[in-house]
Amino acid sequence: MPSTRTVDRPEEAVAVAKRYLRRERPLSALVVVFAVVVFLGTFISTSLVPAAVVGALLTLLVRVPIIKPRGTARLRTDEDAESVVESFAGPTPPILVFQWGIADEVITEGGTVTYRLSYLFGLRSVEVTVDTRTTRTPDGDRRIELELTVGDQPWSTYVVTVSTRDDHTAVEYEYTADRRFGLRRLPQRLVARRYRAEALEAQGYVFIEPDET
Repeated sequence: MPSTRTVDRPEEAVAVAKRYLRRERPLSALVVVFAVVVFLGTFISTSLVPAAVVGALLTLLVRVPIIKPRGTARLRTDEDAESVVESFAGPTPPILVFQWGIADEVITEGGTVTYRLSYLFGLRSVEVTVDTRTTRTPDGDRRIELELTVGDQPWSTYVVTVSTRDDHTAVEYEYTADRRFGLRRLPQRLVARRYRAEALEAQGYVFIEPDET
């Protein structure tokens, strides 16, 4: 039977991830508050029927899956390539800091890593599972593929390429969402962009260039 192991996480990166969480949760809540305020304002100024219509439209607006994020980014580090590969293929890949950094637990079982997260003051929880594959490119670089699932449903995929340069190790990654998201996820993306470079720097990486949609 596979053994289960709890993973220790880099403290400085966890501290940045927690600052991200403290900023993201209130902004996400504001989306709901805005919808409620508009609904109540419509109800007070008109009647229940128009307010119900507005409420339904707002619910659709924030929940209908219309966003499918994707993009690429480049990093550099003074760590050697093998250490970088081990880091990205391990239980706490640097680019997933806003998942494992805010998780209640990070658990490995066999070759699978699971991040257990709670929200709504602990009333609800979710498990993010990461499956990892490591290969070599035709040029001899190392490639790590990270597939994330949430509740057994595909979530996103990251493809990381690690290359050795004369004076540093270069990392380029491409990420693609495997599902669409509603506008209520927008605050998460905006706050993550704000803290991403800082979270990576805490792990020894310099964030060079993003290209996102």
